[in-house]
Amino acid sequence: MKNCVFYAMSIRMADDIKFVLWLLLLGVSSSYFGSDLDVQCLKTVQQSVIDPNGILKSSWIFDDSTVGFICRFTGVECWHPDENRVLALRLSNLGLQGQFPRGLKNCTSMTGLDLSSNKFSGPIPPDILLQVPFLSSLDLSYNSFSGAIPVLIANMTYLNTLNLQHNRLSGQIPSQFALFNRLSSFNVADNQLSGPIPPALQNYSSANFAGNQGLCGSPLEDCGSRSKWRLMMRLHRINDESSIGAAAGFVMGFVVAFYFPHLFVFSQRLHPYVFRM
Repeated sequence: MKNCVFYAMSIRMADDIKFVLWLLLLGVSSSYFGSDLDVQCLKTVQQSVIDPNGILKSSWIFDDSTVGFICRFTGVECWHPDENRVLALRLSNLGLQGQFPRGLKNCTSMTGLDLSSNKFSGPIPPDILLQVPFLSSLDLSYNSFSGAIPVLIANMTYLNTLNLQHNRLSGQIPSQFALFNRLSSFNVADNQLSGPIPPALQNYSSANFAGNQGLCGSPLEDCGSRSKWRLMMRLHRINDESSIGAAAGFVMGFVVAFYFPHLFVFSQRLHPYVFRM
């Protein structure tokens, strides 16, 4: 048992060392080739989103050629104030619209992306891993993103925080999310997801999955119980529809028999009870 614990701790320490080395490598390599790409990244983002409040249009001015000028842009965090290298984009609650921003792949050393509380819509790009491979934090909450959760998100090795709350995402939570080994915060509440919650995510609070009528499994209701409940509701609905149909048929038959008795053929036994107009 002790050997297993020691082995797990060794793997964790190795991952932490790799993460630190990766940060150092980003810092060195991006100093040589990154700044022009980062500027191009922000230009493309600005052009690809709808900015009805004009916040990016008025703040992201690219006429300046001084070193570190993009670090003064609204929502842009840099690795160093004197370098045009984007560390994170914090574009929360700016009233932005449109689909997922383009050009992010050129922000080659970006580790944080926050697009929360805007009006973005459409799918999350299936190739998001290729666009922002080094993210440690991704927050797309409180938008209108739709479609499936991209499976490749599970391969974002450095991701610590993933917040997809309050969108219109559908389908299942990818089982590949079991591959996350650094994830410490996860939220998909208030979507249209269905199916079982992957075992690797069942240690999170039920509040992180609430508002998805089709989701089941710990920490929510057991999938077997959910299936029985749906079957009972379906049978109850069929029974109600049958009862309504029978009642309507009875009323229609009574009306026709009362006003058009000549349409019916009665036996002699029933004939005296027919009232003729």
